[in-house]
Amino acid sequence: MSLFSLFVIAVGLSMDAFAVAICKGLAMQKITLKKAAIVGLWFGGFQGLMPLIGYILGSQFEQYITSIDHWIAFVLLGLIGGSMIKEALEKKGCDECGCGNNDNGSLTAKAMFPLAVATSIDALAVGVTFAFLRVNIVPAVSFIGVITFLFSALGVKIGNVFGEKYKSKAELAGGIILICMGCKILLEHLGVL
Repeated sequence: MSLFSLFVIAVGLSMDAFAVAICKGLAMQKITLKKAAIVGLWFGGFQGLMPLIGYILGSQFEQYITSIDHWIAFVLLGLIGGSMIKEALEKKGCDECGCGNNDNGSLTAKAMFPLAVATSIDALAVGVTFAFLRVNIVPAVSFIGVITFLFSALGVKIGNVFGEKYKSKAELAGGIILICMGCKILLEHLGVL
């Protein structure tokens, strides 16, 4: 997998965390670099960990499904992307997504852990896809974690300054990116590209 493809996937995966980070920033009275870094570490850490877990699980079953791995990648990325697009178009506010203003921007483990897990579940499926594509996993998950860290820290600031304006647009963009990557993988394996 090329660095550009990995970057595009990392950006797509980070959009859920970015959207939730916007909500976190919206809920905070005053943001600091430390608060933005904490949000970035939670989301970036889990976004890096989940594909690693998915990769390990996918590697266990690789021998059984190698002949259809490109179809699995296509379907998983398509479903994840479609789900993100659906969420973006539902126009739910931060209170409905579980990261709303009612938590006062809390950064405790109790507040952040469920959000970090929820925003990184799609990365678990991508990790399974990485196993089928034989991606070098350590640099890949590190790259995804760093990109998500940066987008999440930025999302806190954007949320604090601009509010919910960019939340649904980020989810929509992430969904489109993941669907496009799934199509690219399928077309490459079918010899079209």
